[in-house]
Amino acid sequence: MTDMRIAKLGPGDLAAFKAIRLEALRLAPTAFANTEADWSSLSDDEWASRMAHPVFVAFRGQHPVGIMGLFPQRGIKRSHRATLIMVYLRDDLRGTGVADDLLNAVTDFAADAGINQIELAVNDHNDAAIRFYQRHGFVQTGRIPAALIDAGREVDELLMVRRLRYVDSSLG
Repeated sequence: MTDMRIAKLGPGDLAAFKAIRLEALRLAPTAFANTEADWSSLSDDEWASRMAHPVFVAFRGQHPVGIMGLFPQRGIKRSHRATLIMVYLRDDLRGTGVADDLLNAVTDFAADAGINQIELAVNDHNDAAIRFYQRHGFVQTGRIPAALIDAGREVDELLMVRRLRYVDSSLG
């Protein structure tokens, strides 16, 4: 796909961020802990503050078609960890390699930033996403029962982790 590109969003990309995030929440509502209503009422300042953490978007031409964010942990003892958030790709692009490219951009950025471990939570019924993460080296480390209540139904989330590198604890 020659007209596809992956970009880390900057301050001038607020419109693209809003467009793809709201699309994700509207078209894949069961995949996220938040709803379109949670985000659609945010002020531009609140949207911009959510871009303070790395957000990567897949563009087809000038149009955003996928998104992945990275939420780094804070504090000396946890700064080696980050959480993968806001994962979405349009249905017609799934299986084309675009999701792989997005995740590779995120993990390359994380590794360059000194992050050793990426974590995520995924709905236990989202088999395609779970297989995607497993293909990329994520392993299930836990389960949160009833993590979400979606339309009156309890939804478990699986916790998954991918180690990018290990710290040599013998150097202590």
